[in-house]
Amino acid sequence: MTTTIDRRELPPNRAPGPAQRFPGQGLLAFHRDPTGFLSGLAHTYGDVAQFRLAGRPAFLLNHPDFIQQVLVSEQSNFRKGRALQRMRLLLGDGLLTSEGSAHAQARRLVQPAFHHERIAAYAGIMAEEAARMGGEWQAGATYDVAREMNFLTLRIVGRTLFGIDLSSQESVIAEALDDLFALSDPLYLLLAPLLEWLPIPSARRSQAAQAFFDQLIYGLIDARQKEGPGQGDMLDMLLASVDEETGQPPDRQFIRDQALTLLLAGHETTANALAWCWHLLAAHPASAERLREELDRVLGDGRLPGLADLGHLPFTRSVLSESLRLYPPAWVIGRSAINDCTIGGYSVPAGSTILLSPWVTQRDRRYFAHADEFRPERWLGKEPSNRPKFAFFPFGGGPRVCIGAQFAWTEGTLLLATLAQQWQLRPTDERPVALAPRVTLRPKDGVWMKASRRLGAVAGAR
Repeated sequence: MTTTIDRRELPPNRAPGPAQRFPGQGLLAFHRDPTGFLSGLAHTYGDVAQFRLAGRPAFLLNHPDFIQQVLVSEQSNFRKGRALQRMRLLLGDGLLTSEGSAHAQARRLVQPAFHHERIAAYAGIMAEEAARMGGEWQAGATYDVAREMNFLTLRIVGRTLFGIDLSSQESVIAEALDDLFALSDPLYLLLAPLLEWLPIPSARRSQAAQAFFDQLIYGLIDARQKEGPGQGDMLDMLLASVDEETGQPPDRQFIRDQALTLLLAGHETTANALAWCWHLLAAHPASAERLREELDRVLGDGRLPGLADLGHLPFTRSVLSESLRLYPPAWVIGRSAINDCTIGGYSVPAGSTILLSPWVTQRDRRYFAHADEFRPERWLGKEPSNRPKFAFFPFGGGPRVCIGAQFAWTEGTLLLATLAQQWQLRPTDERPVALAPRVTLRPKDGVWMKASRRLGAVAGAR
């Protein structure tokens, strides 16, 4: 339980941080190079750095204890940050954006779709769709692997949670999502109330994207209500649910908000993690060879991996873990302080922006030896158990930990295993892949790679 602290009782300590030489300096620096700006703050000022962001005091926290304070022990004193509050324009009161009792209700109704038994049922679909994509690839062809992984995970979330094949709408969904991600730009967030009323292209694209997603999700809801229950998927669960307090079924808006949130979040983050996996494996051939050796040993007959194989693929999971450490899709987590509080001995006024960055903390040399290097083997043996819990938090933590974390771990491992069984992917040029940090950590301009079939691999192996 959070204790409200009277401002007069707060210690006079101000956290260290850069002086603001002109209004908006922090916002501009964050806009130009978000990951570099936050990394520089932590390197220069330590575990608590204070600065100005969009007219508010802001704090970057880079110690596991302080991260745990915000996400767990005093989580009721921190609401969602401004970026996700703006995303309510699209997502409504979905799991990502809702607060308090609305969030508790949404989590309670959606949770059954992510129980272990359901994920076990999803595993076959995950491997099947990966094999389908692998069967569509052509040897010697060049692909934007980031786009391919986005399409693949969209197909999977469509089948597992909604009982529908979305492959015919992959491109239009991806384009609409690109337009919506402009909402997360810090300058856009500051100017959004004005920009929404101006007849400018970005505003029109954003409005069109919102209309498209409304049409898509309400169409799924209407079709299911007309046709009757499907295979017991998440949409079935939401339509059959009853609010414990009112005894009434949730309204269409509530179902739409949850369905859209899970459609978007359920494929975007895993797709990004896998794109970075392929990028890292191509740059580290020894790790790629060790991955293939494990796959050949466990799946030597060319069969598809299943849930029972996950315990026998520790290095495959370690590759995914190391990708999530170096390139966490949820690269920054924003909160806003409700009441005055103290973090690390420093005064944090009510209304302050709080930033927690897996990008920064998960590259901290105190917790990860050779922190900037890709070393999947660090996740084997006893090393992980010796780290503080919140030195690695790619899915957040506390009551708002990502509800689909286990889904993502299962999906990421199975997709990586299925595709790496058949294919080697090599970059088309030597230029480094640039970052595009928005709502998620996307690779800027994609990850273009040339596909080569592994010797002995069978196309579309089943």
